Amino acid sequence: MLHLRLISPADCTPRVYAHLTDHPGVTNVVVLRGAGRQPEGDLLLADVAREATNDVLGELRAIGLDERGSIAVEEVDLSLSRAATLAEQLAPGEGSDAVVWEDLEARTREESSLTGAYLVLFAVATMLAGVAVELDSAILVIGAMIVGPEFGALAGVCAGVALRRWQIVRRALVALVVGFVVGIAATVGSTWLLTALGLVDSAALFEPRPQTEFIYLPDALSFVVAFLAGIAGMQALTSAKSGAVLGVLVSVTTIPAAGNIAVALAYGLSPDPAAPRARYLDQAWTSTEQLVLNLSGIVLAGTLTLALQRRLAARTRSARAPAPAGEVPPPNTPPKP
Repeated sequence: MLHLRLISPADCTPRVYAHLTDHPGVTNVVVLRGAGRQPEGDLLLADVAREATNDVLGELRAIGLDERGSIAVEEVDLSLSRAATLAEQLAPGEGSDAVVWEDLEARTREESSLTGAYLVLFAVATMLAGVAVELDSAILVIGAMIVGPEFGALAGVCAGVALRRWQIVRRALVALVVGFVVGIAATVGSTWLLTALGLVDSAALFEPRPQTEFIYLPDALSFVVAFLAGIAGMQALTSAKSGAVLGVLVSVTTIPAAGNIAVALAYGLSPDPAAPRARYLDQAWTSTEQLVLNLSGIVLAGTLTLALQRRLAARTRSARAPAPAGEVPPPNTPPKP
């Protein structure tokens, strides 16, 4: 269940109240006349089954409540109520499969914001990946994957395309491009510094690297893994299963590929490279191919997943599950088709 907190102008309250009480997926409706102060209006509280939330919010926005009043949605951790159970049973679809599109749009917009913290995490993650490349450390590769904040921006691209919110797409793409540029630039600088201090050696880039050579050796399976990770990640994001999102973060080599690009570029651009520049630049190029493959696979899979979820939601939107035996639907419940 989700909890709605609404402030409605007095002239809108009858329509808002009618919509809430007429929808079978809404229960525990409370009206407090004149309780709203900023903005002024009536305060309405209600609980809504997750799978019915899109319908309810869509009607409230059609009434203009988001412009003239206020709509707030909160998670309900525990609801012990026969009425709430019945509302969940009457709502179309399954709560675990439902996607609250307004929530997804807001979350992806926030996670793809180009902030200082976002850029710091991007730089730190890419520098960790650069060290992992030098040391051939799978543990550091995993750490870089987890620290990297790029999945939020990738999810923003997918959500923007699926919802046709092109402003979100542009915002997320800018965040991705700037993040990778900053991360690679920071890693080039850190690689030069660590090399000057004698902590790393450019020769490590061409020595056997069984733990990290996959980063710069793209193949068809790279795209397959990224595609599957994109499906799992978007499904986990829309159902708020953060554990699965964490699994996605350690499945694809976006940040590690960027780290390998940076290290190869650092040595290829240094005044006295230990090997012919072409060898470093070749590895930078193949790492770029790996990065593009992974980004493409995630975005394609995530967008298709959201599109399928929207199609399935549209098919079940008008459905009404039958009431359990012996149960009587709440008053004002519209007849089932």
